[in-house]
Amino acid sequence: MKSADKLEVEALMERYFDGLYHSDSEVLRTVFHPKLAYINASEGNHEFMDIEAYMTRIDNREPPAKRCENRSESVDRVKLISRQMGLVEARMTMMGRDYQDLLTLIHTDAGWQVLTKVFAYQEKEG
Repeated sequence: MKSADKLEVEALMERYFDGLYHSDSEVLRTVFHPKLAYINASEGNHEFMDIEAYMTRIDNREPPAKRCENRSESVDRVKLISRQMGLVEARMTMMGRDYQDLLTLIHTDAGWQVLTKVFAYQEKEG
């Protein structure tokens, strides 16, 4: 039987993937902590943003759902280190790229939230 925390993190990740697929910043704001650190670690494309800059980017892009892209995503690992912090390793494919995400989680009064999103991508072949 899964713990309440694991179930909450699973629901968080469903909102994460849905929010990205639909480019829905309202949904993503329920996933991310207000002090989010967004870090693109892709070779030759390092970027650092706060939540407002990232949500502006989300709002200004065409959603993969609008282009009827196939959804491909997985949660490879969830590690709850304590009742207050955790780590998620996830993968997804969208916008012609394969993404690998490392998400650090913190438990707040609002529940589990992503505090840091560190990711890298590779252009999808063919």
